[in-house]
Amino acid sequence: MAGLFLLLPSFAAEQQPDPKATEVWAPEPGRVTPGSPASAPSDAIVLFDGKDLREWVSAAAPDQPAGWTVAGGSFTVRGGSGDIQTRRLFTDYQIHLEWRVPTTLSGTGQARGNSGLFLASTGKGSGYEIQILDCADNKTYANGQAASMYKQHIPLVNACAAPGEWQRYDVIWTAPRFAADGSLVSPAYVTALHNGVLVQNHVALQGETVYVGKPAYRKHGPAPIMLQDHGDAVSFRNIWVRPL
Repeated sequence: MAGLFLLLPSFAAEQQPDPKATEVWAPEPGRVTPGSPASAPSDAIVLFDGKDLREWVSAAAPDQPAGWTVAGGSFTVRGGSGDIQTRRLFTDYQIHLEWRVPTTLSGTGQARGNSGLFLASTGKGSGYEIQILDCADNKTYANGQAASMYKQHIPLVNACAAPGEWQRYDVIWTAPRFAADGSLVSPAYVTALHNGVLVQNHVALQGETVYVGKPAYRKHGPAPIMLQDHGDAVSFRNIWVRPL
């Protein structure tokens, strides 16, 4: 048929993409041996190994040892002895911590297995707190229940186990950044799992935890991790941290 052309693609003329062009081979991630329910990952700093509180000191007097009670592979708040904090200072990190409230609780609301994990302690009783509390069958204000970023962020769900059962927090902490003049460059962020359930999803904090009033930031650098003595006999075990 005169005047008609059949146009075929010239496959030979096309250059096929090379998958190797998008392969990254270096640097390679470092090898870490994962932990188990009873052990920490190989690159973690163990903050409590079931034996002693050598990694902890009194928060009120950092030159003095922590005054809580160690027995049976865990340690327990000794009411009235004061908060305790880590000897080491941290910036960004991942922390694993297991806690248990006693079965002998008689209070209600905030008076029921109350303690707190302060992800960065900035002074006496100050810092950024994720609440520890029995909320398995105990009603309190939502932004003060277990796994809340106290008075700031309500947990996505209530994942509390019953009193007497061991519970676990796995938290990613990104510390706030400050300019030389003390102004805030970027806020603190928290991602947290309670008993394996996501309860805080990369939430931004408005400042340090306060009981009354609105949170605000004060310039600080690396800080210790603190556990709160609220008078209740809350126990802890298997604590480790991975600086990020």
